[in-house]
Parts: sequence; C-alpha cells; structure tokens
Amino acid sequence: MRLKDKVSIITGAAQGIGHATALRFARDGARVAVCDIHEAAIGQTVDEIRAAGGEALGFVVDVTDKASIQRMVDGVMTAWGRIDTLVNNAGIVQDARLQKMTDEQFDRVIDVNLKGVYNCTRAVVDIMVTQNSGVILNASSVVGLYGNFGQTNYAATKAGLIGMVKTWARELGRKGIRANAVCPGFIATPILASMPGKVIQQMEDRVPLGRLGKPEEIAATYAWLASDDASYINGAVIEVSGGLSL
Repeated sequence: MRLKDKVSIITGAAQGIGHATALRFARDGARVAVCDIHEAAIGQTVDEIRAAGGEALGFVVDVTDKASIQRMVDGVMTAWGRIDTLVNNAGIVQDARLQKMTDEQFDRVIDVNLKGVYNCTRAVVDIMVTQNSGVILNASSVVGLYGNFGQTNYAATKAGLIGMVKTWARELGRKGIRANAVCPGFIATPILASMPGKVIQQMEDRVPLGRLGKPEEIAATYAWLASDDASYINGAVIEVSGGLSL
C-alpha cells in the first residue's frame, strides 16, 4: 500500500476520473477527502471507499468559493492533522468557436479550471511548507499541449495549469513539495455518454492503441506520482493518451 496513511484531497472526486482517483488512492492506503459540488455523489463515493475498507471524508466544495475550500481544509486538518497530496481534478467545459464564445463562457471556465486550482493550492501550500513535504498534482490535458477546435477557454486553462506546476516545482521543491501535471487524452468518462457512436469511433481511430483510455488508468498515474516511488519527479508534464499526439 504505497500511499498508506497519506492524507489526500481530491477535487471533482465524485465522478469520472476524480471518482476513480479517490477509489485508487483509498485502495493504496490513503485517507481521502472526497471534494465535489454534488453532495449525493460525494456520499456515494465515500460509502464506496468505506465499504472496501478505506478511510474517507466527504466535503461539498466549490473551487471558486474560498470559504468552502477553507472549511474543507480545516475539516481535513481536524480529522487527520496533515495534508500530503492535493489532486486538482475539478474542471468544466463550455465549448464554442472563438467567434461564437461569450465572455460568460470564457470567464466561467477560467474561474473553475484555472483560478479554482490556484484557490485550492493556495489553501494548502502553507501546511505543506510547514510539514516540509507534499505533492500537488494538476489535471491538465492534451488540449493544453496542442490546442483543440472550439476550446479557446479550456485550452487556455489546461496550458495555464502546466505553467503553474512548473513554477511551483521551482518555488517549492526545496521545501519538500513536488508539483506535476497529468495530461489525459480521450478518456471514457460519463461525459462521453451523450456523444454519437460515430464520434466515439473517430476518437478511437485517432489513438494508436485503438481505444479510449479508462479513468482508472489516469488514477493509477496520479497514485504513482503521489507516492514515494516518484520522489524525484518534479515539474513534469506526463501525457497519458495512448499515443494520441504521435
């Protein structure tokens, strides 16, 4: 259990990749703070972890609301006394071509995907510095590396998260804190359920491995980066895409 007793905060943890990450961290021995805006789904995730013998607490967190973040951090510290890992997974999409994108669409995605990561990391960094240890993991995307049609706002945030971890790796490395980014490709999450089968097939055809990724495969990458097995990985940007960019 390579994450045994490590206290891990995961945002957007009630569904998709975040849900898979919460389950994987708990399976690897971590104490997991399940953070999301969907209260019922938080409870289901916590129950699932506990039923499997893991340890978890649930928190309703809006990453654009600093007060809700601080309540969560206070709750984690009261319960477990430390914070070892922050997985900044929460994010949204509001797609449109540049000529059609509204200011509201742009600002909302920036607020959640970029400012939200800043808010959460700012809330835990002093604790990690005091501990002289910690791991910060940002959920970027291949879109942050290569752009994507109709995603000016999303691509800007995911590229920005890479800039953040590279900066934090420089600032915080000597304080015992590692910061890294993971860039998933096409992942089979519930958000794809509404897409036509033809579109899914086109996505699969672009991947050299010939299939979509699984949330569990991204979760496994996060778990490795959070562990001591990755103790010399800092400021890295790891693409987990089945070779999509080749």
